[in-house]
Amino acid sequence: MSSEKRALVTGASSGIGKSIAGMLAEMGYDVAGIGRDFKEETVFEQIVCDLTDEQQFSKTVLPLIKKDQPEILVNCAGVGFYGLHENITPEDIRSLVRTDLEVPLLLASYVLPYMKQKKKGTIVNICSVTSREVNTYGAAYGACKAGLLSFSRSLFEETRKHNIRVIDILPDMTDTDLYRNADFGCSKDPGCALDPRDVADALKNALLAKEGTLIRELTIVPQYRRIGKGKDIG
Repeated sequence: MSSEKRALVTGASSGIGKSIAGMLAEMGYDVAGIGRDFKEETVFEQIVCDLTDEQQFSKTVLPLIKKDQPEILVNCAGVGFYGLHENITPEDIRSLVRTDLEVPLLLASYVLPYMKQKKKGTIVNICSVTSREVNTYGAAYGACKAGLLSFSRSLFEETRKHNIRVIDILPDMTDTDLYRNADFGCSKDPGCALDPRDVADALKNALLAKEGTLIRELTIVPQYRRIGKGKDIG
């Protein structure tokens, strides 16, 4: 990376993370996008890493943060497991907690010293509308996202005096592979699911808010509330 405007985005190999990383690159940021498996060329630097693997995390991500000292951190990597809670395996629960909650907390702790030193920085957490709702058949996933939202709210109060922004994006059903482990998905009907670019555009507007003004939490929903099952999944 050569630009002074640097960003680090997790979950950048697909979906919302990929769209956000591309959007930031278009805004002039040098973006390091972290993902497990990149299928195609991107306008940002691709960093292949499994964030749930502690050795990979330590060897790949920590040196990257120390070298680049990103001005923006976007925690977008996520996984979902759905069904009755007693049917969610211990391995799936650990994956949820590690990916959706522990990794964002760790990354924030590593970038904050550099942001405080520069008296400038933005941490973006892609939460979910489930952060604030009852989540039948998704209790563990909702708990992780609620924890992330709670963390963000408290972190902002800790860091606002250092000119650090903490932004939460709460998208509803979005056309990504988050539901690959579920028996449902986005409906094919128009207006029933967000496009990942919709979320990226919303974040762009939040980032462009005038100095001294912050959009702290932003909920984005499709016009219609409808999910798909079987052949009706988009």
